[in-house]
Amino acid sequence: MALGKLARQVEPRDVRGRILILPALNYPAAVAGRRLSPLDEGNLNRLFPGEANGTPTQMIAHYVSSVLLSMADIVIDLHSGGRSLSYLSCCLIRVGKTGADTARLMELMQVFGAPIGSISDGSGGGGATTLSAVAQALGVPTLTTELGGGGTFSSAGEAIASQGIYRVLKHIGVLPNAETKPASPVRLMRVAGRGAFTYAPIHGIFEPAVELGDSVEAGQSGGFLFPVEGLPRQPEEIRFAQSGLVACRRAPALAAPGDCLFKLVTDVGAN
Repeated sequence: MALGKLARQVEPRDVRGRILILPALNYPAAVAGRRLSPLDEGNLNRLFPGEANGTPTQMIAHYVSSVLLSMADIVIDLHSGGRSLSYLSCCLIRVGKTGADTARLMELMQVFGAPIGSISDGSGGGGATTLSAVAQALGVPTLTTELGGGGTFSSAGEAIASQGIYRVLKHIGVLPNAETKPASPVRLMRVAGRGAFTYAPIHGIFEPAVELGDSVEAGQSGGFLFPVEGLPRQPEEIRFAQSGLVACRRAPALAAPGDCLFKLVTDVGAN
């Protein structure tokens, strides 16, 4: 939605340079309302840098990696939690190759202005085959977002995306005359390793005990999973492995083994 509005509102005469807009990068998946493409069950953001002669989703990843990124000075990769997760609105960066790279990314994240700025060093896992990872390897600074989720439209998330895009494009000189609102303060946070994630151990109905944005302690109950098979079985209590802020929570009640239930973030500098 944010990118569609940008494409309709910006006039070519206002642009200094070039803006590449891809409102639905994995188009077959977007049309189907799924994370995985119905053509090959591919999760695009786990298939970079892709393959030129691979599956359709691998071919998209390869085209982005080999063609589009060579044209780019910066990437803004807009995400939400899809159907499965609901997120606090945040902007995410990966630690750069050098201190100067990281400082540049921190600057851009502050300009984008999502309420939470999350910094990853990769220890949370799952990030080596993402768009941000391959862009970083090619020296292209990348901002990633998580704005809402649960298969719903978030007006607040769309506003953060639209205003953030305009601020960044103005900041780097591509839309020098854009009218923008000042960014709100960004709370800098990080994912403290794999213990930040909580996964479903069984197939069951998830009854959460905490809300998005709640602060939790290590060992605290996050809710229960009630078994779908074998009703006499006792529910499984879900406990957090570490303390932190609940940045995302599973949206559907039904969960399968391995589904993400929670992700926690902690303030930068906190133990």
